Amino acid sequence: MDERAMVLNGLAQGIHPLDQGVDWFESLAGTEQFEVLRDLAGFCIQARALTEDGSESIRRAGIRPTHTPAVLITRGRLTEQLTKIINLPQDERVMAFRRLVALLGVADKRRRARFCAHGCSHAWHHLGTGTGTEAATA
Repeated sequence: MDERAMVLNGLAQGIHPLDQGVDWFESLAGTEQFEVLRDLAGFCIQARALTEDGSESIRRAGIRPTHTPAVLITRGRLTEQLTKIINLPQDERVMAFRRLVALLGVADKRRRARFCAHGCSHAWHHLGTGTGTEAATA
C-alpha cells in the first residue's frame, strides 16, 4: 500500500487525528490535493459508502450540515455527488477533505463489521498492527 493510502486510511480509522491530516492536506499543492480527494472518493466507493452515512460523517467531519460537501452527500446518487465534491473550488477543499475522510471512516467501519469481523487480508485494516501493509492497496 502506498504512503498516501496509509495516511488516508489511518485518518479514516482514527489512528491519526483529523486535524493532523488537515495540516498535511493543506501543505500539498493544488494538483496533489485534487489527487487526494479523488483517491478518497474512490476509497469511499470501494468501502460501499451510502447516502445514509451522511449524518454520521458530517458529525465526524466537524463541519456544518450546510457546507457544500455535506449537502452534496445527502442528495443521493453518491458517485455523482462524490465527483462534484472532488471538483469543488480550492476554498472548499479542506471541508471536502474532512468530509470524505469521515465518510470513508463510517463506510469502512460498517464494511469491517460485516465482512472482516473474523479477520481479513486488507492491508488497510491492519495499520494499527503493523502487519500486512505491504501487500494490498486501499
